[in-house]
Amino acid sequence: QVQLVESGGGLVEPGGSLRLDCAAAGDILVVHTMGWYRQAPGKQRELVAEITRSGSTNYEDSVKGRFTISRDNAKNTVSLQMNSLKPEDTAVYYCRAVVGVKSTYTSREFWGQGTLVTISS
Repeated sequence: QVQLVESGGGLVEPGGSLRLDCAAAGDILVVHTMGWYRQAPGKQRELVAEITRSGSTNYEDSVKGRFTISRDNAKNTVSLQMNSLKPEDTAVYYCRAVVGVKSTYTSREFWGQGTLVTISS
């Protein structure tokens, strides 16, 4: 139905920057809220940042002032610019989107496959 494809993970030193991108494609009528979650080893998946279709944003406290989420409604994409990265940001990052599915006229959430972000010197 709908696929979310992430890109941009990798290894970076503490204090560095990375940008994650996610593109939604498929049977899409409209993409509502988009966001990024992360899951570190041995921990639960947690919200990092999310953005509504109108542009309202919400950030997890530890990333405020360091991460910026943005989206392009015309392209159904969401990005996460991550600056001043810390070792504790190491995790698998997942893209999530709430999508109005064209063929069913219902809304449901979709997840990307995850991209690994490693912060280490």
